[in-house]
Amino acid sequence: MLKYSAIDEDLSIMDRYIHLHLPHSQWQKAVLAGLGTAFAIGLLGYFSATTTFIMLVAPFGASCVLMFGMPTSPVSQPINVVGGHIFSAVIGLALHFMFPDSFVAEGMAVGLAVAGMMLLRIVHPPAGATALVAYLTATSWWFLVFPVLVGSVTLVVIAAIYHRLTKTTYPHPVPEV
Repeated sequence: MLKYSAIDEDLSIMDRYIHLHLPHSQWQKAVLAGLGTAFAIGLLGYFSATTTFIMLVAPFGASCVLMFGMPTSPVSQPINVVGGHIFSAVIGLALHFMFPDSFVAEGMAVGLAVAGMMLLRIVHPPAGATALVAYLTATSWWFLVFPVLVGSVTLVVIAAIYHRLTKTTYPHPVPEV
C-alpha cells in the first residue's frame, strides 16, 4: 500500500477547491444560453424603462444562469424560481419593517429565507439575494408584485419559450413515483 505524505494530502485537499466539477459545455449551448439570458434581462429592463413598474432586480441575473444554463437542475424549475423569490422577498420585507437598519436582521433575512426554502422544497439560490435586496431597498409590500412576482413569472415564461425554440426540455418533467 502506498503511503502519502502530508504534502500529498494537502494537495488532495486543495484539489477539491480548484477542481472544475461541471462537465464541459458545448459552445453552441453556451452561446444560446447567453443569448436567452440577454434577451430575458433586456426585456425586463425594457419594461422597467418604458413603464412605471420596476421589473428587474439583480438576483434575476443569477436566476437566468440556472434557467438557461442548467435547466434540468431542481433549483431551476418554475416553482423554485417563483416560489423561492416570493418567499424570500416576504421574509426580507417583514424583517425590514419589523427591524429597520439592523445588520442582525439583514443576516436573519437571508438565513430564514434559506431555511424556509429548504423546508418548503423551493430552494432557488438567487432568491437568497432577493431576501437581502428586499430588506435593503424595498419601500412597500408592492415589491412582492413588482418586481418579484411579475419579474420571476416573466423570466419563467421566457425560459419556457426559449427552451421550446431550442428543443430542450424545460420545465423538467415530474419524476415518476
